[in-house]
Amino acid sequence: MSAAPAGLTTSVSEEALAVLRELTGRPDAVFREGQDVAVAALVEQGQRALVVQRTGWGKSAVYFVSTALLRRRGTGPTLLVSPLLALMRDQVAAASRAGIRAVEISSANATEWDDVAARLAADEVDVLLVSPERLTNPRFREEQLPDLVRRCGLLVVDEAHCVSDWGHDFRPDYRRIRDLLGTLPEGTPVLATTATANERVVADVAEQLGAGGVSVTTVRGPLARDSLRLGVLRLPTDRARLAWLAAHLGDLPGSGIVYTLTVAAAEETASLLRDAGYDVRAYTGRLDDADRREAEEALRSNSVKALVATSALGMGFDKPDLGFVVHLGAPSSPVSYYQQVGRAGRAVESADVLLLPGPEDLAIWQWFATSSMPREDHAAAVLSAMADGKAWSVARLETVADVRRSRLELLLKVLAVDGAVERVQGGWRSTGQPWVYDADRYARVHRTREAEQRAMIAYARPVDEAQCRMAFLQEALDDPTAAPCGRCDVCAGPWYPVDVPAGAAEAAAAVLDRPGVELAPRAQWPTGADRLGVEVRGKISPDEQLEPGRAVARLTDLGWGQRLRTLLGDDGVGGVVDLEAPGIEEDPDAAFDVPLRHTLTDQPPDDELLAACARVLKAWDWAERPGAVVAMPSRRRPQLIRGVAEGLARMGRLPFLGSLSLEHGGPTGQPGGNSAFRLAGVWGRIVVGPELAEALRSIGPAPVLLVDDLADSRWTMTVAGRELRRAGAGAVLPFALALTA
Repeated sequence: MSAAPAGLTTSVSEEALAVLRELTGRPDAVFREGQDVAVAALVEQGQRALVVQRTGWGKSAVYFVSTALLRRRGTGPTLLVSPLLALMRDQVAAASRAGIRAVEISSANATEWDDVAARLAADEVDVLLVSPERLTNPRFREEQLPDLVRRCGLLVVDEAHCVSDWGHDFRPDYRRIRDLLGTLPEGTPVLATTATANERVVADVAEQLGAGGVSVTTVRGPLARDSLRLGVLRLPTDRARLAWLAAHLGDLPGSGIVYTLTVAAAEETASLLRDAGYDVRAYTGRLDDADRREAEEALRSNSVKALVATSALGMGFDKPDLGFVVHLGAPSSPVSYYQQVGRAGRAVESADVLLLPGPEDLAIWQWFATSSMPREDHAAAVLSAMADGKAWSVARLETVADVRRSRLELLLKVLAVDGAVERVQGGWRSTGQPWVYDADRYARVHRTREAEQRAMIAYARPVDEAQCRMAFLQEALDDPTAAPCGRCDVCAGPWYPVDVPAGAAEAAAAVLDRPGVELAPRAQWPTGADRLGVEVRGKISPDEQLEPGRAVARLTDLGWGQRLRTLLGDDGVGGVVDLEAPGIEEDPDAAFDVPLRHTLTDQPPDDELLAACARVLKAWDWAERPGAVVAMPSRRRPQLIRGVAEGLARMGRLPFLGSLSLEHGGPTGQPGGNSAFRLAGVWGRIVVGPELAEALRSIGPAPVLLVDDLADSRWTMTVAGRELRRAGAGAVLPFALALTA
């Protein structure tokens, strides 16, 4: 790694400054310390540079100014690899002010790809933005990438910490960039940028940039954000946290972001805040692209008080005057937290940043610890199947590895980056190269993730036990300039109110205590079920299908979701949380499954739970009232399920017909896998016994209320409902205490 060079020479500095002023729209703009050094390394020395600077420092200015200067010198277009293209719109607009023509190739503009290709061929594009996932696309890789690499005037790797296994936001597809570097013509400058890299990540990224002995210039500056006033407010319950936010959101300056850890929490929190009179919107991966753009613009124009967002609103979003960032629940590492709070206070003197940690945070972090690590048995099953040399679709691979689709796709990316498989037309194919499970590396990464979690717990300590919040974050990023900030709640005392008004607490409780969510029935048999011995395919016959059902809550919900998670317990099998993976461009907000570990319990339901169930049934707009109640068989919670079924039958003055029966030892497999395996695991193992069949005949074709504790894949209830329909039930109304997602 070389020492940083001097700034731009006189002959180039005036030209570069003029571009900067066009880019920023400010005639008095000047380079910040280090910007001219990075531009000089790229334009005048043709080197590779790693820029590690705080959010808002102006890393995008470095690559756009460099692009303009290089293009004027006859080079080809810049190839910019970024994890969140949808959130770079401001940067592209700024580039156009400086006459820089930037376009993207992504899933969001598929209809424009031919036009983009024509413009590239005509040399009418200055910057092409692509996601790291695009590098795996067969058409792009074969038709466009070779020519782009040959002509590339500058390669930019945005959010470069994603390249490193040790980065807080590592993505397997980013590891392809090392291979891409090896194909560049000699002397092609390369710029990697990040705001969130500690020394270990910096060293790893620099090593990858410098593969083959290429010199790398590192430009690193202090990471303290003088405009941010940090604080941590510890409240005992989700009710108290939401009540505090409803009471005090209006006290926070300007407009801002309220981050949550799950989709359900974002939607519920936004609903509660709207009821409290605030103009807010939920921002999650469930929004389509048009709604995302509209929500972003609403925040940017200060026409809403806040976006209540998951990590879908992350790297790349630019609102210089963002007034506050509040977290309901903590991210899994101080580095990740620093990245998210860095959205605030870029162009204002002061912005407020507050963390409201929750007791459930640690359970949610469990997923982060292993999200990028493949399971050896899943990898072996996939590679064994693909040894036939044929292309396998993801749906077909679901019949050989019992893993949910999102995890299976992640596994395939890891195998592809390691060279064991490749993406081709029609799916994925083995390359024939041997692959060895790197247990040591995955163990090291796992230990790193656990250390990050412990650090985040330390950051969130009470005021009287903590150190300066900003200095803590700087030290987590190995910033040698770390020092007490003088502004946070540790240095200057709590700057936020700590009271939770009674009225706000009552309003929050009324929302959180409101039970009832829809349980959608399965409408189609899973692809490939016949390969696992279940001879069904296509749509489920209407005379075998469940009716739309109900549950008390999702395990991801606030309020009843939290209580049910504790009540139901977990022996390592049930219970998941829907998390959003930041920055996967092809599936920007993929939901992942997070095991929540609790102690398994089985006990009869209490009056409070039965009352909540009764409220759900009272609000159920079924076409025909059920004529009887049937319980699902259970090896784990027989007292709880039977107690709920009998209680509902008693309150509704309905006959309780008993439970279905288990055959062949009951269902096999574990919750958390894919649909084909889940269906195969219950098929033929849940049946209507003789006594229940006789009881069904006694009530005629009346609807039956089918009661279970937890609905995960919904295939258990689907098969049970099919058996009841075939035994004479007129309709089956599924009811569960909780949904996993």
